[in-house]
Amino acid sequence: MSVHTFEETINGREFLIEVSAVGSNRWRAHLVRVPGGSTALMPFYGATPQEAAQQLSSWLARAHGAPSQSPRAPLDASGSHSVA
Repeated sequence: MSVHTFEETINGREFLIEVSAVGSNRWRAHLVRVPGGSTALMPFYGATPQEAAQQLSSWLARAHGAPSQSPRAPLDASGSHSVA
């Protein structure tokens, strides 16, 4: 079985991604377990090892990124959000 490993630094955190063939043109990527480290709860798939690793890397970037600030409606005089 062919296994590829990718070292990724995402938002300042280091991850080790392992990708293995699961079928013809089908690869599965998952995080390698390290003591005290996190692991993906689900595998990510792609047509190539690079694509599968990129799917997982993209998810990690979103999951470990800075929380997004969604714009809120301004408060009215009563302290409630005004709705247009």
